[in-house]
Amino acid sequence: MSDAYKKAGVDIDAGERLVKAIGPLAKATARPGADGALGGFGGLFDLKAAGFSDPILVSGTDGVGTKLKLALAMNCHDTIGIDLVAMCVNDVLAQGALPLFFLDYFACGKLDVDVATQVVRGIAEGCKQAGAALVGGETAEMPGMYAGGDYDLAGFCVGAVERDHLLPLHEGSEKMQAGDALIALASSGPHANGYSLIRKILDERGADIKAAAPFDEARSLGKALLAPTKIYVKALEPLLKARLVKGFAHITGGGLTDNLPRILPDGLAPELDEAALALPPLFAWLQETGDLSDADMQRTFNCGIGGVVVVSQNNLAAAMTALEKSDMPPRLIGRLKAV
Repeated sequence: MSDAYKKAGVDIDAGERLVKAIGPLAKATARPGADGALGGFGGLFDLKAAGFSDPILVSGTDGVGTKLKLALAMNCHDTIGIDLVAMCVNDVLAQGALPLFFLDYFACGKLDVDVATQVVRGIAEGCKQAGAALVGGETAEMPGMYAGGDYDLAGFCVGAVERDHLLPLHEGSEKMQAGDALIALASSGPHANGYSLIRKILDERGADIKAAAPFDEARSLGKALLAPTKIYVKALEPLLKARLVKGFAHITGGGLTDNLPRILPDGLAPELDEAALALPPLFAWLQETGDLSDADMQRTFNCGIGGVVVVSQNNLAAAMTALEKSDMPPRLIGRLKAV
């Protein structure tokens, strides 16, 4: 029967080889509450073993969009999995939740075990950066659905936060208020947003993605655009445990314009320092090359800011000091104002 299925385009043996290849990668992500083993029908997690007493579970799911097309064009598959994890774990982080475990979905027309292993290696690396266990996933070989070597990815993350630590803070003595500081955490590039527009710009300008980037001669243009999404968990964890954070916005599609207001209560709005929002070279190149308006840039890309942390003025110095000790140099970009 397996031969008949193989003739139909699905190779069960290749799937089994992939499971064997990625088993050690998943095991390397083990954390308290999960052993990182693969092979069962469901992934298990023990909240008590993870140290929670009154937790709320926070879930998130996402993909990496058409950044996959660039990865395929560059034949570079070892970091796209980091993007997948980052887009999910940074979202649950916005609720104050630390990631517990992660599952992935890999779909393709014909399974290339080497490519899939590279992708999962990136997913495992992202999980290690986030402190999440890779507890399972699904590989779907679907001939006729995907062309050539195309594949698609989706990720699913579950995190937990103690009930009285849930973000954003809109009530109580520690709630957000006018004057609270806005701290930006730098992005590594477009992360996993805006790539349909980026690819359109590349196509229209005939850009060579394998040539040196005009804004960074140390990397090819393709490699610069494939820089994996930053994961902010480890940088924010000390601040969350010290109760310094009132809110965290993950800056994805829609940019600062759409994402920062999502965490603010009625009556408050951001007052941003325009001088602190200068575009990094990659984004300046995209704007100039694509002849994009400021509005297009601000609503399509993160423009160099992957996350924004809200803290009180009283905690600003402590928060900045803690972030400076991480690999996420902070930048004060404004404050909250009453409206």
